[in-house]
Amino acid sequence: MSSSSSRKSRMTSASNVLYTNAVYWPNHRVYQGDTPGALNYGCVNRVYYAFANVTADGGVFLSDEWADATAPCDGVQGALGSLMHLKQRYPHLQVILSIGGSASAETFPLVASNAILRDNFGRAARGLVEASGLDGIDIVWEYPCTTQQGADFLALLAAIRLHLPEDRYLLTAALPAAKTILQNIDLRRSAEYIDAVNLMAYDFFGSWTHKSGHHAQLYAMNKDETSGASGVQYLMAAGVPGKKILLGIPLFGRSFLHVSGPGHKVRGAGGEDGTFEYSQLPRRGTKEQVDKRAVAAQCVGGDGGFVTYDNPETVKIKAAFCKQKGLGGLFYWSAPSDAKDSKRSLITAGFRALHSS
Repeated sequence: MSSSSSRKSRMTSASNVLYTNAVYWPNHRVYQGDTPGALNYGCVNRVYYAFANVTADGGVFLSDEWADATAPCDGVQGALGSLMHLKQRYPHLQVILSIGGSASAETFPLVASNAILRDNFGRAARGLVEASGLDGIDIVWEYPCTTQQGADFLALLAAIRLHLPEDRYLLTAALPAAKTILQNIDLRRSAEYIDAVNLMAYDFFGSWTHKSGHHAQLYAMNKDETSGASGVQYLMAAGVPGKKILLGIPLFGRSFLHVSGPGHKVRGAGGEDGTFEYSQLPRRGTKEQVDKRAVAAQCVGGDGGFVTYDNPETVKIKAAFCKQKGLGGLFYWSAPSDAKDSKRSLITAGFRALHSS
């Protein structure tokens, strides 16, 4: 079977999947001994491999050749090599190359603003996808911050689609839930080009905000706060079909020291850069609680102070929200941080809740 016909059959079988349960897999986790083979592909039908980088001339290249293509990984070479191998074992599995992230934040605006560079980008992305046997690409431009950049974002999507036609390749984009960013983009027209908006429904609060809060709350407690529900509402009101929205779940918690909950002045953060991986939560000596109004888990005390995150209970509620709103499913950042115990695993909890009657 040729790669294009196998990709078409994969697209067809994937379109029959009721809900997407997708994960991001960052290549740097190879250095911590993590491998894509450790995931439960009974619960995962799409992997976003992060990140490839963008060059100033519109080129696209893998960001870490050793991790991507050389490191011993699940009996093959490289984490990307492992995923290509896993694709053969699991016919339902889509593997998408995620391009961008913070390393490309300054390059994307330059490339997207120039028609020749946009075309270069589309050609380079097609070349990399075809050479690797991938199912498509994901754009992580952090973030189109002006209306001009929003227009350039749309033009970039249009240029990509010339090289990655929608009957053969997936094109997705990760966007934050904040209205201040979303308002820069013609979302209705963008949705005509892309198969999914990965709505980053987290990082609403952190060490950069003036007060503590639930960083992945589904519902806001105050009108001026962003939430997962407000992000979804904004996208749908702007013309994005619900089935094209994946709601993001963080596999990490955010820490606020010296406070006991939301709404307090930020006075420092614990963990690594203010975060703890989900597999390290709740912190030792603390009790996990769920704020059912906001739909957020938390633990207070120990070395983290107030730590806000998702747990299986909140993920089940978020999955039910997805089904109620007619969304396409869930995605998780990032897979290696999930709990190894299936009872605590958020990826497993989300999959089961999405597919429960």
